[in-house]
Amino acid sequence: MTSLVAPSPVGAFIEYGLFKTLAKWRARLLSALRRTAADPVRTRYGVLMRANWRDRTFQYCYHATYGRVLADYLADQRRPFSFVDIGANQGLYSLIAAANPHCRTVTAFEPVAATFARLADNIALNGDSEKVRAVDAAVSLESGTATIATDAAHSGTASLRNSTATGETIRILGIVDVDASIDERFPLVVKIDVEGHEETVIEALAASTHLPRIAAIFYEVDRRWTDAAAIEARLRGAGFARFTRYGFGRHYDVLAERAS
Repeated sequence: MTSLVAPSPVGAFIEYGLFKTLAKWRARLLSALRRTAADPVRTRYGVLMRANWRDRTFQYCYHATYGRVLADYLADQRRPFSFVDIGANQGLYSLIAAANPHCRTVTAFEPVAATFARLADNIALNGDSEKVRAVDAAVSLESGTATIATDAAHSGTASLRNSTATGETIRILGIVDVDASIDERFPLVVKIDVEGHEETVIEALAASTHLPRIAAIFYEVDRRWTDAAAIEARLRGAGFARFTRYGFGRHYDVLAERAS
């Protein structure tokens, strides 16, 4: 397995602590003052995105409210890799990965129709159509359909967590279909941001033929609905040895990596 560049955890508290909370409020305030036109804009992360000022997720993308940990990790890779973006939303991290010349391919999964349309638009805006493949589906253990709860004011909160939710019917790809969607040639870096569906996605990845090539997984934890200990145990059983936590309290991110 080709080793990949690991980020420094120094400054994680600043990135994901009080500073990040204040940055979110700042982003909302500054975005409220912006024009409502849907012009392409260059975000603080350096990639182009179609403006969507009423959407909190876009606001955070534009103002770099998500911090630099994952963005720098993707930008700093110096060996060939492929990126798998599960819960890609409007494509921020897919675009950041694609901008790295060492990134060979990107597969971006986004199931919500309106958000997927923005993802496809943003890929085209950055000239990444040949490198980035957008897939209009969610990832799970079995293929099918499901109802996802959505919020037009904050597209990043779309969730399959509530089985009785009312919302949009989406397509689900199970293990076999996910296997067929992902490039087979390079070490994989995976990002998972699926608002409570992380455990199921990790189970699907663990059952995938691509598992031995996954070098790193960056995933979100919210203790209100995520069993962080169960996820870590599952990944350790699959060969991941290093777990770096970014943040504190009930909501934080984890980078799981194989030993070098």
